[in-house]
Amino acid sequence: MNGSRIVAIGHYQPARVLTNDDLAGMVDTSDEWIRSRVGIRTRRIAGPDEPVDELAAHAAAKALAAAGLTPDDIDLVLVATSTAIDRSPNTAARVAARLGIPGPAALDVNVVCAGFTHALATADHTLRAGAATRALVIGADKMSDVTDWTDRSTCVLVGDGAGAAVVTACPSGAEPGIGPVLWGSVPEMGHAVRIEGTPPRFAQEGQSVYRWATTRLPAIARQACEKAGVAPEDLAGVVLHQANLRIIEPLARKLGAVHAVIARDVTESGNTSAASIPLAFSKLLEQGALNSGDPVLLFGFGGNLSYAGQVVRCP
Repeated sequence: MNGSRIVAIGHYQPARVLTNDDLAGMVDTSDEWIRSRVGIRTRRIAGPDEPVDELAAHAAAKALAAAGLTPDDIDLVLVATSTAIDRSPNTAARVAARLGIPGPAALDVNVVCAGFTHALATADHTLRAGAATRALVIGADKMSDVTDWTDRSTCVLVGDGAGAAVVTACPSGAEPGIGPVLWGSVPEMGHAVRIEGTPPRFAQEGQSVYRWATTRLPAIARQACEKAGVAPEDLAGVVLHQANLRIIEPLARKLGAVHAVIARDVTESGNTSAASIPLAFSKLLEQGALNSGDPVLLFGFGGNLSYAGQVVRCP
């Protein structure tokens, strides 16, 4: 096959808004403290009756509708998540069942905050190989399920949500809409971001992650642009994992994407892990900040100290 492209994208967030002032009533923190350190103002929190596969299915249904496709048209479902409570059926299978997708290959991808860009690359490779024709690629996480709400160093960071993309094989002779992936990890530093224990709880070494993200990742992100043959200054948009505004802004600046719209959805949504990139990307498209065909760098990083990025064309 000649490659693949994103033809539609959608997102979903729960109704409940948790503000910094709300958190100040739960732990020793303040709106000023949170904004100055991570840039977050609000985040969305799912209820106990909203499992992660429900968040994923809502986002996927919106993407399908935007693509003008039906569940019958999909033969591959990939869900990037690290917060599924159950091991089997996996989240992808549950999403397929909710949407009524008949007989797809259904796989979960757990690369935490870099999960969506890993899943998008996996879908691209699968379509290029001819093993599927149309894929749903979803990033969904319910971080509230794995958060210690008495730990002010982590509970101020997280939110819940989902984003989804419909990916199809390119017509013969058409330019691919998803560029080559650049991915990797630093396994010996995997302890810096963790979801461990029983019950599982999110923890991180914030300073280690900050130093790694702001010093090592700009050069890697530039390499992702080079693989796609797109100079950073020619990017129309940059959608980084929405971890922390103090990481996003210096990383984008060092990348050199001087004309790009920079996604800053972290201020409204918090860190939604694998959901953060498709969620932020979908919002930029919905707001009209990007146009069809625009080149945009998607770059995920974080858990496992893994990273993955590719330049895509807007649907």
